[in-house]
Amino acid sequence: MIQVPESAPSAPSDSSAPSTPSAPSVAEAALAADDSLVGDASRWAVGLLTAAGLAPDACTDGRVVSVFPGRYLGGFSATLREWRTKGPFSVRSYRSVAHKSWTDLAGADGACHTLAVTIDSNGLVRGLNFQPEIVVPEVRDWDQLEDVVRIPGVAHSVLAARLEPGRTVVLHETDADRPMPAGSSYKLYVMRALVRAVENGELSWDDEVTVRPDLRSLPTGDMQELPDGTRVTVRETAYKMIAFSDNTGADLIAERLGRAAVERAVADSGHHDPALLRPFLYSRELFEIGWGAPDLRAAWTERDEAGRRELLPGLARPLSVSIGDLGETVHQLGLDWHMSAYDVLEVLRGLADDGERDTTGTVEDILTAYPGLVIDREKWPRVFFKAGSCPGVMMFCWLLENRAGVRHVLVLQQAADDQKLIGDGQFLRWLGGRVVESGLLEATR
Repeated sequence: MIQVPESAPSAPSDSSAPSTPSAPSVAEAALAADDSLVGDASRWAVGLLTAAGLAPDACTDGRVVSVFPGRYLGGFSATLREWRTKGPFSVRSYRSVAHKSWTDLAGADGACHTLAVTIDSNGLVRGLNFQPEIVVPEVRDWDQLEDVVRIPGVAHSVLAARLEPGRTVVLHETDADRPMPAGSSYKLYVMRALVRAVENGELSWDDEVTVRPDLRSLPTGDMQELPDGTRVTVRETAYKMIAFSDNTGADLIAERLGRAAVERAVADSGHHDPALLRPFLYSRELFEIGWGAPDLRAAWTERDEAGRRELLPGLARPLSVSIGDLGETVHQLGLDWHMSAYDVLEVLRGLADDGERDTTGTVEDILTAYPGLVIDREKWPRVFFKAGSCPGVMMFCWLLENRAGVRHVLVLQQAADDQKLIGDGQFLRWLGGRVVESGLLEATR
């Protein structure tokens, strides 16, 4: 996904409000019992909010990635002091999936906030976000889903379908054939192109890509922090591209395959209008054109496909933009990867077929590594997930296969001219969770 910078805290306070001890709740027990890397990071993060006598200036030593402080425009110490004024806290619920966790905390006034933790592949914290709890109501039917997802100023599309041999059974759709910006979901096409190259013997999972200054992108992910010249296997890079949505990893693979190969994958995967993704942008190119020099963005907007391709060789240099430069929405200018919900469904279908053909299990391991939600594995033993975001853009998609081998797809997309209307994605993520929990995907039609 494309990270949007944190806003500075308002009116930081110097006071701290540690919680008072009490008998462990079920939620506290769940947090204490999580022996994963993200569980360890989550306990540490909750401790930042609840511990007495905290020394904020030193509390992150050895716990966070090097770029962590830069995410908090007012400084993390000031941000943490502001968060702590809402305590003392009690843990109401705890959820974790792969490298992410969400802890709901009740404050002194009863107001609930969610502490979201994201770690890197080494267990270091990449980001902490503390915000009022987002409550998504239960979804019992598709009309209720539409009532929940309809937000003034935000365009949306929804597609829920069952994939049967030779046909797609649509369970519900809203503007599912409308192309919308999809953020990092473009990596699904890079993955398809990679699978094709491996199948054709052009590349192997054990081959390596090399980190270079002209291919270093911005977060999400952590490969941008590797030193120049670092060599990483294609297997590990692809894993990070999908599971961690690593932008640098995606660019390294796309460059190794060649832009034309990824563009062929777009067409072969059934995109309704492949020209919308030509030339196929690497993430770093999107950053540079969208939030770099204004004349570059103007040139992109004014040119046709051939003219846009002429711009790209000039971008083969270190990035001139940082995460803090990302604010204004640019998807309206064609600066994103536009896909309809049906396009998303088709590329997920193709990847599911790819996974079944791959006798090494590598494709399956990569695509099932991060399901995006706490999933009932008794019901859904196979889950693919991808999220995508940019300023003003949010989308989540799942392919869920039940024990009978029947595939189901859920796609949720949002786009707005104002990033504030989109938020950090928790609303759309948990809405997807409500749909999966509801049984609507399993209904016959």
